[in-house]
Amino acid sequence: MDIITERYQLSCNRIREIATTQEVDKNYKEFFQRTANFILTVVNACDNRDKIVGLEALRAENKELYLDILEPQYDHSYANPSFACARFGQDMGRLLSFLYTEMRAMIPYAFEQDFEQMVIRMELFVEIYYAFSHTESEKELMALSEEEAIPKLEDIKDTLYWFVSDYSETSTGHRVRSMVDADCDFAVRIVMDSDLSDLRYLYRYGEYISSDVEKMALYLNSLPKERIQLMADTYTEGYRIGFVKAHINLDRKDTVDLHYMLGFERVVRAAIANFAKMGLKPTIYRCENNIFNKNVVRKKGYFGADANRQYLYDHKDDIALFLDKRLVNRNLEVLKFAYEAVKEKAAVYAGPAVIEVFGETPFTPESKSVACSLSAEQQKLSAELRGASADITSKYINPSERSFTIIAFPVPGIGDHFKEIFDETIRLNTLDYKTYERIQAKMIDTLNKAEYVEIKGMNGNKTNIRVSLYPIANPEKEAIFENCVADVNIPVGEVFTSPVLEGTNGKLHVSRVFLNELEYHNLEIDFQDGMIVDYTCTNFEDADKNKEYVKANVLFHYDALPLGEFAIGTNTTAYMTAKKYDIARLFPILIAEKTGPHFAVGDTCYARSEEVRVYNEDGKEVVAKDNAISKLRNTEPSKAYFACHTDITIPYDELGSIIAYGGDGTAYPIIERGRFVLAGTEELNDAFEMA
Repeated sequence: MDIITERYQLSCNRIREIATTQEVDKNYKEFFQRTANFILTVVNACDNRDKIVGLEALRAENKELYLDILEPQYDHSYANPSFACARFGQDMGRLLSFLYTEMRAMIPYAFEQDFEQMVIRMELFVEIYYAFSHTESEKELMALSEEEAIPKLEDIKDTLYWFVSDYSETSTGHRVRSMVDADCDFAVRIVMDSDLSDLRYLYRYGEYISSDVEKMALYLNSLPKERIQLMADTYTEGYRIGFVKAHINLDRKDTVDLHYMLGFERVVRAAIANFAKMGLKPTIYRCENNIFNKNVVRKKGYFGADANRQYLYDHKDDIALFLDKRLVNRNLEVLKFAYEAVKEKAAVYAGPAVIEVFGETPFTPESKSVACSLSAEQQKLSAELRGASADITSKYINPSERSFTIIAFPVPGIGDHFKEIFDETIRLNTLDYKTYERIQAKMIDTLNKAEYVEIKGMNGNKTNIRVSLYPIANPEKEAIFENCVADVNIPVGEVFTSPVLEGTNGKLHVSRVFLNELEYHNLEIDFQDGMIVDYTCTNFEDADKNKEYVKANVLFHYDALPLGEFAIGTNTTAYMTAKKYDIARLFPILIAEKTGPHFAVGDTCYARSEEVRVYNEDGKEVVAKDNAISKLRNTEPSKAYFACHTDITIPYDELGSIIAYGGDGTAYPIIERGRFVLAGTEELNDAFEMA
């Protein structure tokens, strides 16, 4: 028996004892009993992983594992910080709610049979229990009152802190290795070895399986092989073309990591076969949500349905319980150690291939005062950790030697027109890129004459912003904007640039937008010399909460971010699809950014690969890849990047005008009142007329 198995069995025995006898203060008995019983439910799922064979039994087991965070049970769950804090007070309530939440992170590890990840959490629970535990005779012997029998808050916090610090090495090492090492094949084996017509395979992951996930799998199973192959070919060919356009030798690469929502396995299987022809092996890792890896704002990896998005939001900043400079340094140390251990595999990692989904009900979270939030100092530490982690990663996975692709499809939750929208999305993803390439080249030729562009809103949109453009030296051989067709960003339809920050001033406003699974109402961002100087929205009645919401989820706790990208989306067909089915608010950024001008805050599109020479199809080199912030990489590298890039799109029906201006004051109208007016681009208006 190895040491992990021995620790696992010992922990199981202790937790069985705790489930039946709680020698703790009466106010805490229910917490420890319920938590112990939950852990035993997970242990039972681990022990019975291959024993439950019926679909209905698998559904019942899955529901039991996630029941506590589903509505309405969540209102009375210790996973809910509001409930926990009402029981134990804010300080202890936050700690115990975090503890319970971390126990919930055991579910997927039970299905992976990762006993080490289970054991470290079970041992933590036992340690916290014994800190609270005193028999009546012990209390009498030590003359302890009921209040004195409760451990000090600082002691519990200290125990949890060292759990987070000590085991960051184990968790980070596993995470990094699973991204670059094809031998980590838990999910790959599910995709490749399962009978995908039998929905029982979905329950092998350990993720929450909703009826929509099952419906997605059933729908894809109903499509002919040729349809599935078309989806996979569009996805993988975009990936391949990304390497060709960037002049990166794909033959030197070995692995590609696939991101997808459960239910898409039939497409993923076909994609894996396509990637194999390119010489690439798949890595597929889980989208984790534990204290070591939080994927709340943007999912990375494979994932099931969200059992409760409010639950995820409530715990997105649990690290605030512990974050200090020492922990930042520890996290950076273990990240470097993790990459060093797999540096040969990291060097031949090609990059991610992502299948995004859209159509879920937009989510505006409840902002809870009892939920953990980062202090001002912790926000700075979080931003520092984010940037420094990206720096470490870039040393082992060179951004100039990797690529990516992203494609999106709707899920059944989008409504009664799901099948029609799905078919329309496939059409959008396979539009004739040559048409867009030609039209967008006309637009770029005009923009090459401009010194700046003015964008103004209409119909209540308050946007009024001037964007400064890179001064072009040789318009015959150079271009300010990249001509983006269907490769890494599918579908087709945009021209984009890195703006000059100096002289970029004004307000960006959009009445309603959906960014990284969160909804914003009347999002406003003000820029001065290309930097964010103010921001707000109207999601909440309290103005401070609105600013906090934007700062946390758009600025990622930075005090300011630059305008990293300005683009003009040209996919009017996608825009009219959104209008036809009333799904504009549900489009992911990937498609939404093609349906109007968009502005990305954060890094440029060329972050960490500025030296790679990029050419449009007409042979002109794209020269606007830098800004005053990214240029700091040569002198103050820690200030050059932010490891974030969020696109915000103004829809055509809120767009008054886009007018480019030359240095001599000549005006070049591109769009007026939501319609393309530049000569050579009028064809884009056809989609509006066909509605």
